Amino acid sequence: MRPLGFFDGRIVELDEKIVAMEDRGHQFGDGIYEATRIYNGKCFQLKRHLDRCVHSLRELKIPIVYTYEELEEIHYSLIQASGITNGFIYFQITRGTAPREHGFPKNVIPHLSMFIRPMQTKTELQAVGVKCFLTPDQRWLRCDIKSLNLLGNVLAKQAAHDAKCFEAVMYREDKNLITEGSSSNFFIVKDEVIWTHPINNLILKGITRTILLEDIIPSLNLTILEKAFSPEFAQKADEAFITSTSLEVMPVISLGGKIIGDGKPGKITQKLQRAYREKAHQECK
Repeated sequence: MRPLGFFDGRIVELDEKIVAMEDRGHQFGDGIYEATRIYNGKCFQLKRHLDRCVHSLRELKIPIVYTYEELEEIHYSLIQASGITNGFIYFQITRGTAPREHGFPKNVIPHLSMFIRPMQTKTELQAVGVKCFLTPDQRWLRCDIKSLNLLGNVLAKQAAHDAKCFEAVMYREDKNLITEGSSSNFFIVKDEVIWTHPINNLILKGITRTILLEDIIPSLNLTILEKAFSPEFAQKADEAFITSTSLEVMPVISLGGKIIGDGKPGKITQKLQRAYREKAHQECK
């Protein structure tokens, strides 16, 4: 079992030098990415990831040169070659390689690169919850595109780590409304209603978020409200949690130095955790 990569049609070692100096992903962050969880040797919710990949490519006007079937086949070839059965696969598509100019180049083919690494679910953290840092959202206004431009997210995450917090929860200063985490979607529970920011250009349509809203929350007969809220409102919530492909459903017990609820994972959060694990188990058994 070992991590492996893939680049433009062939499996490669992760330390192999393959990125061209003038790859636009390297120079401009001109590309998109996805990351898919692997449970028991199977890709979880791969189609939803590929759907979002296509959305991002179309929004950036990057040509689509791989079919769903080809991308799925590459995913499983990496799983087989690496021997990794529980992990994640990261893939990115850049616009391609061309002499450096800001405008789109002509007659270039996008580059596809991927890698697979082992990953285990953070069950110990999920049992006790995490602390989150509050910070202004200083990213661009097309956060619905899963682009390679992540410097705003990186700075927010580092600020959280410097404050000894697990994640940064960001808010737009002009309206004092929370958007999402630096690498997660953010939810609160108030009076048994689950709140989260609505889908628009200010947040990423997270796959785990989508699974909760479209599959799990309706099946549990819970109430969801897609409505933005302030940091102060969130700090007075009964429960809070963040979601992502790597974190699944992670309880938040503190936000901006304020304890959420009783400082422990809430009952609705725990119910969502169990339902998510069961769904992953059933789909990937």
